[in-house]
Amino acid sequence: MTIEVNKPNGSGLLRVFKATLCSYKGFVAAWQHESAFRQEVMLVVAMFPFTFLLSESRNHWLLLFATLLLLLLAEMVNSAIEALADTITLEHHPLIGRAKDMGSAVVFIALTLLTIVWADAIWRWWQAG
Repeated sequence: MTIEVNKPNGSGLLRVFKATLCSYKGFVAAWQHESAFRQEVMLVVAMFPFTFLLSESRNHWLLLFATLLLLLLAEMVNSAIEALADTITLEHHPLIGRAKDMGSAVVFIALTLLTIVWADAIWRWWQAG
């Protein structure tokens, strides 16, 4: 049984390659056009080495690292929503404003989670030291 694929990126390994290329372009676009993304990448780069110092186990390290990645994920989603909304109109529209505000809230949630997890890790490290 042959299944026809009606997607511009094809199927199989070619699709994986093209999807990877699209992801790379997304990272480049975020870096070039989004100052918040650049700031958060710098924050992640600065905080990453401390994951090894603060973690109490492999799972704890994964949690610390995951919060850093989650922040970048949230910023990428927020930036994508804003870019898409701005292509529709730059004028004020209540639904577009709502979408942008919700995208911002996603970043806020990621930052809040990062703060709670890292504050706990720092507290435990301080108490153990």
